[in-house]
Amino acid sequence: MQEKSTTGDELAHITGGYNFNHWDDFRMHPENGILPQRWQTLPLVLSGVNYPSLAEDSWKKSDVWLLGYRFFYLSGNDHLQMLAAARAMNSLFGAATTFLVFFWARGLWGTLGAMVAAGFCAFCPTMLAHSGVATSDMCMALFFLLALGIYWRHLHDGRWAIAGISTVVFGLAAVAKHSSLLLLPMVPVLVLVRLFHAEPLRLGARIFSSWRERIGFVSVSLLVHGLVVVASIWAFFGFRFSAFNPILPAGEFTFPWEQMLSFGGAKAALIQFCRTWHLLPEGYLYGLAFVLKHAESRGAFLDGEYSLFGWVLFFPKAFLYKTPPSLLVGLTASATLLVSGLRKISAREWGKRLYRVAPLLTLFVIYWAVSLTSHLNIGHRHLLPIYPVLYLFCGALGWAVTRAWRKSRATGTGVAVAVAALLTWHGAIAAAIYPNFLAYFSPIAGGPAEGYKHLVDSSLDWGQDLPGLKKWLTVNVRDQDPVYLSYFGTSEPDFYGIKAVRLAMLPNFDRAKPLRWSQCSAGVYALSASMLQHVYMPQRGDWTRQDEHRYQELKLNEATFRMFDGDPAAHPELLQGLSAPNWEKAWRLYAQLRFARLCHYLRARQPDATIGYSILIYRLDRHELDSALNGSLRDLATAIEKAISAPKRSSSDGSP
Repeated sequence: MQEKSTTGDELAHITGGYNFNHWDDFRMHPENGILPQRWQTLPLVLSGVNYPSLAEDSWKKSDVWLLGYRFFYLSGNDHLQMLAAARAMNSLFGAATTFLVFFWARGLWGTLGAMVAAGFCAFCPTMLAHSGVATSDMCMALFFLLALGIYWRHLHDGRWAIAGISTVVFGLAAVAKHSSLLLLPMVPVLVLVRLFHAEPLRLGARIFSSWRERIGFVSVSLLVHGLVVVASIWAFFGFRFSAFNPILPAGEFTFPWEQMLSFGGAKAALIQFCRTWHLLPEGYLYGLAFVLKHAESRGAFLDGEYSLFGWVLFFPKAFLYKTPPSLLVGLTASATLLVSGLRKISAREWGKRLYRVAPLLTLFVIYWAVSLTSHLNIGHRHLLPIYPVLYLFCGALGWAVTRAWRKSRATGTGVAVAVAALLTWHGAIAAAIYPNFLAYFSPIAGGPAEGYKHLVDSSLDWGQDLPGLKKWLTVNVRDQDPVYLSYFGTSEPDFYGIKAVRLAMLPNFDRAKPLRWSQCSAGVYALSASMLQHVYMPQRGDWTRQDEHRYQELKLNEATFRMFDGDPAAHPELLQGLSAPNWEKAWRLYAQLRFARLCHYLRARQPDATIGYSILIYRLDRHELDSALNGSLRDLATAIEKAISAPKRSSSDGSP
C-alpha cells in the first residue's frame, strides 16, 4: 500500500481515532469501531502531529470529513507517513488472523492442514487488500473468529484463565465494530449446542452435571461476559457519558439525534432508553444509531443496475466475483473429500465432527443470513468475516495429503503435488494483481479490467490510485494537453501535482471555493469507476428523456454561465430577473446533467487505459465529445451504438 493514496474511509478513521486518543472526544466517527481507530492512531499520538484549530466550524459541527481534510493536507503533516503508520498497525490484525487460522486448523487437520489453511489466508487478495488499509473491517473479522473460538473453548475447558481470556476478548470485540452485535444470536446457538452435549461443564474444580447446574453455569457465564462487554465499552469511551469533552470547545453532532433515531421501531426505542438512563456512553449509542439509520437505504450498484435498498444476490455475486478461483477449487476439493469421508462413518461420528466445528458453522450461517437481508450493499469487504472459515475448511486438503501418504507413498506424493500446485496458483494470483489487491476480480467476472462493470466503491474504487494516475499522466500526456478529472475518494489530487480541470468530485472538499466554469474540450478524461457509474450522484441510472429535456433547456444558458464564472458582481446585468443563488443552482444542475450525459456515453465505450483498474482513462476528440455532449438525443444514441460495436481497444493497466 506504499504506492496507494488515501482510501475513502481512512481519512475519517484516522482523524476520529486521533480525536479519541489525543482529545478524549468522541463526537466524530464513533460509528466504525473505536478499538481499531484508537489502535491505528497510537503512532500519531506518540510522534506528535499538527492538528487544525478547534475553533473551526468543522470541529463544532463534528464534520470529520472537512476537519480530516485539513488534518491530512493543510496542517503541515506528512499524511503519507500518517497513513503508513496507521496501515502498519492495521496489518497486525491481518497477521493475527492468519496465525489464528493456522492454530485452529492445526487442531482440526494437523500441522500440514494448518499450513495449507494459512497459505490460502495469507495469499488471498481480500486479506491482503484489507490488512493494508486503516479501517475496521480486518479487526472485526479477527474478533468474530477469536470471540467465538475462545468462548467455545471456555465451554469445554474448565480453567479460570480461559474464562478470563474469553471475557476480555468479548469486551474487545464489542468495540471493534458495531457489527459485533451479530455475536448476540451466535453465542446462544453455541450455548444450546453445548448444553445438549453429554460432556459435563466445568469451571475450576467444580463440575456441573445436572440440567439445573448446567443452565446456571451458562447463565452466569453469559452475565459475566455481558458485564465485561459493558465495562469495555465504557472504558474505551473514557468512562464518560457525553461524547463531547467538556473542557474543549462545545459542539454538536453532524446529524441531530432526532434524525438518527427516525428509523423508529424497537431498535430506536432501545437506543433512546439507554441514552435517557445513561446505560451506555453517548458516543457508542450515537454510532450505533448512525449505522442503523444509514443501513435503511443506501445507493448501490451491481452489474449495471442501481438500487437504494440493495439486492438479495448482491453478496453472493460479490463473493463469486471477488473470490479467487484457486480458493473456489480448494473449497470444492475439500467438500468432496469430506463428503466422501463422512459417507464411510456412522451418524454418531458424523455428529461428533460437526460438533467440533460448531463455532465456524454458526459464524458462517448466521453471518450469511444477515448479509442476504442487508440493504447496505456498498462493498464486498462486509463479507470479510466469513473468509477465515473458508480458509480453515481448505485445511482439509493438508489432512488429505497426510492420510494418502499413510496409505501409499506414491498416492501421497501425487496428492501433495496437487495441493502444492493449487497453493502455487493461489499465490500466483496474488502476485499478478499486486499491488492492486483491492481491485481483484475473478475471471468469472472478466478479471479486474472488467470489474467496474460489476461493482464499485470499496469493492474496487476507494480513491487509492492517484499516485498511479500522476505517473501515467507524466508519461502519456503533454503539459499543454487538457486533462479532466472526476475523482471518488478522500485523497487530494493537488498533493500529487495532478493538473486537471475538476469535474464532479466526491466528497467535494472544494465546496467553499467560488464556482468556476469549466468548458469541456477534447483531451484526456480520467474518471474514477464510482463516478463513471454514478452510484452516488443525483442522476444515477439510465439517461432519461426527462434528463435530456432539462439538459437541453439549461444548455441554452451556457454562454451566460461562462460569463457568470463565479463572480456575479462583475455582470450585474445577468442578475436581472434571477438572483445569484438561482443562477448558481441552475449552473450546478447543468454541470451535473452534462457530466451524467458524458458518463452515460462513456459507459458504452471501452477505456483507453486504466490506472490500478479503478481510474478509467478516455481520450476524447472534438467529434466524439460533441456527439456525447452537444448533439441531440438521436446523436447520442448513434454515438453509443458506434461505441458498442467498435473493435475492442487495447486497454492497459497504467498503474506502477
